[in-house]
Amino acid sequence: MKKYTLLCMLLISGVLSAQIATPQASPISKVDQTVGLTQISLEYHRPSAKGRAVYGELVPYGKNWRTGANENTTITFSQDVIINGKSLAKGKYALYTTPKADSWDIIFYKDTDNWGLPENWIEENVALKTSAKPESLNRLVETFTISFNNVTIDAANLELSWEKTLVSVKIEVPTQETVLKSIENVMNGPSAKDYYASAQYFYQSNTDLNKALLWINQAISLSGEKVPFWYYRLKSLIQFKLGDKKGAIETAKLSLAGATTEKNEDYIKQNKDSIELWSK
Repeated sequence: MKKYTLLCMLLISGVLSAQIATPQASPISKVDQTVGLTQISLEYHRPSAKGRAVYGELVPYGKNWRTGANENTTITFSQDVIINGKSLAKGKYALYTTPKADSWDIIFYKDTDNWGLPENWIEENVALKTSAKPESLNRLVETFTISFNNVTIDAANLELSWEKTLVSVKIEVPTQETVLKSIENVMNGPSAKDYYASAQYFYQSNTDLNKALLWINQAISLSGEKVPFWYYRLKSLIQFKLGDKKGAIETAKLSLAGATTEKNEDYIKQNKDSIELWSK
């Protein structure tokens, strides 16, 4: 009997300690949309009407709304965009709205770590605020939906639909600017920074020091009158590895002079130590 009682207690304990899985009333949804060359990511929770009147009752008019359920609805832009004609810097934002019968406010808020609305609303965290007119739908949207429609290479509409209401804002992306910049960079060839990065990689990986020297010389040549002192530092290290101690010392002196002008103590010490070591 004692064994039976103990077994029952263990079984009950195991049942109580197990986690019961139940579906969320407002399930999470993630939407990734490419517009031109801009990546837009959206994450939100989707409540359903379930026979309730939504706007004006479940979601009151004239009050800020989390634009979904549970945690912040968030939207992330990989590049700067234009929302209804207003500029918005790339980054992640909480998406809040203020529904009204004849006009909605759409708010992109910098703080994204809130459960719903912030406990203290900080106006300085409003990165952008715009307005949009709600449209009436001839069909019922049971579950709150945020989507991207009318997607072109330059723009897309961010649409919020629920019950029989649709709200839309236009997002424009800098596709032409990005493409033209890319074309210009390719046509102009590698920059000084590109040559420096390549030389640095080849030096650190000990891949091809002669090519590393060629590339750092290209970086120095493209830098104009003011060559960064860290460019000279890298060249001196490459020269020393190649066995050119005399050249390495002369280049280290150039790096030392630049570092001294810029008051960079780390590079001043590194160059002094190298010059002393290589002079022996």
